[in-house]
Amino acid sequence: MGAAENKKLVRDAFEAWGRRDGRAFFKLVADDVRWTVIGHTPISRTYDSKRDFRNALGAMSEHLASELRVVMRDVIADGDKVAVEFESHAAGKNGTAYDQTYCWMLRLADGKVREVVAYLDTELVSKLFS
Repeated sequence: MGAAENKKLVRDAFEAWGRRDGRAFFKLVADDVRWTVIGHTPISRTYDSKRDFRNALGAMSEHLASELRVVMRDVIADGDKVAVEFESHAAGKNGTAYDQTYCWMLRLADGKVREVVAYLDTELVSKLFS
């Protein structure tokens, strides 16, 4: 698949996530994805499977008082790489407003997300866990 097809896959999935269907994006993620969350937070590390990363998301969602609302800002693509800039909004159980901005760098192969590097406000993640 080329850049245009990869961009469309990711854009469509994030638009669905913005309509509260996060499954659309995670259907694109390969079971053996290599997913790195940057920084020094309770969830920062490299995960070697979709299951491991979803467990980390589960741990994070335990600290949220509301569902994450996702708003896509932009998607750009070059070959097998796709960058997606987006926001999420939720309330933390500890009173933290979780208004996060992300840039995820994705590598796709055969219509599946094989690698992700997630850039985000790590201080905000740490506040959510405090």
